[in-house]
Amino acid sequence: MDKVLALILAGGSSDKLGALTEYRADAGLHFAGKFRLIDFSLSNLTNSQIYNIGVLTQYMPRSLNDHIGVGKPWDLDRANSGIRLLQPYTGGPYGGWQKGSADAVRRNLDFIRRQSARDVLILAGDHIYLMDYRPMLRQHWARGSSVTMATRSVSSYEAFRYGMAVVDEDQRLLAFEEKPRRSPRSLASMGIYVFKADVLDRILEERPGLNDFGRDVIPYMLSQNEEIQTHQYPGYWADVGTAQAFWEANMALITEESALNLQNRQWVVRTRSQERAPVKIGAQAEVSHNLVSNGCVIEGSVSHSVLSPGVHVAVGATVTNSVIMRNVSVAQGTTIDQCVIDVHSVIEENVCMGFGPSNVPNQELPEVLNTGLTLVGRNVTIPAQVKVGRNVQIHAYASPADFAGPEVPHGGVVGANPRQV
Repeated sequence: MDKVLALILAGGSSDKLGALTEYRADAGLHFAGKFRLIDFSLSNLTNSQIYNIGVLTQYMPRSLNDHIGVGKPWDLDRANSGIRLLQPYTGGPYGGWQKGSADAVRRNLDFIRRQSARDVLILAGDHIYLMDYRPMLRQHWARGSSVTMATRSVSSYEAFRYGMAVVDEDQRLLAFEEKPRRSPRSLASMGIYVFKADVLDRILEERPGLNDFGRDVIPYMLSQNEEIQTHQYPGYWADVGTAQAFWEANMALITEESALNLQNRQWVVRTRSQERAPVKIGAQAEVSHNLVSNGCVIEGSVSHSVLSPGVHVAVGATVTNSVIMRNVSVAQGTTIDQCVIDVHSVIEENVCMGFGPSNVPNQELPEVLNTGLTLVGRNVTIPAQVKVGRNVQIHAYASPADFAGPEVPHGGVVGANPRQV
């Protein structure tokens, strides 16, 4: 694997994750309590014995940079190879900011050339899966293709989220359509590509208008009769690019037989861990069917939920069907149902979050928040006695002064959206 350079695309932010990515890149989002999304790509690489890695950033990279550091948790703090954080820039021959995934790689062609890599493995930093990349690489070398694209089967109703592929019996790509409204096809691109380094260099250098791999590069290569192979991956894979998908992926971990096996000692997912005290369960606590991280203190009732390190659930508080991120405080008498609450938020006494049924979609994200899920951004304080309906979005850093009254109606919005300021 010495001649393979891996590039992780970690510079994007999905509006469909709402308040959760207002101050961080998608790849830096907390998942399954103790992990970040990028941990999966990084762990897959080191478990696959690939140690020459570049991480391409752009949007809100600080927390991601702090998390990765010099790469020690993944055994990437090496004198030779290791991990490099490739920061965004403007100016030079490319002008302003990155215009897409392929453009992000184009702006780092000088870095790629210095690595003397034979092949470049391109990954997304915000997907959840446990994959050994070596079988795909061996197929790529055996077939001698210009690029090999990882694929997997998806439900046809999800086709609008993915690039959809048509292949022949030899897994050669025949046709490709990026995020069609409807499609009879079921084979989707995973956003994982292995390029011959010289082919990647040539195409990105000669075709500056090709800014996205799925939308531009793959269709262009098909039109030029380049050899494109596909590699079908049979395992679990999730693109959590929407708030609903993120919540569902967390909830799926609580099932008795989760498709994502985080207990596999042969394929460990590594992360940057903070020293925390053991979990403390109070005398009056009721806890069942959860993922609970180190440093949590549970004195109330928690069921079917995911708790990140440092969460405190006070006596008389109830949390169900929710994802609670780091250092969130849930005060006495508060009830929380079907919510995602970001880091360092404070839910004061006798708050009710998620009451009654509702089919009223969110005012800002009607296509995303319409199933009863409520989002709370980072560093929010929800004042005592407030009732918060379903499909609500509370923006990061919202304070008690942002709450207009004792009740936030179904589909409501609290605070200011920093993306629109």
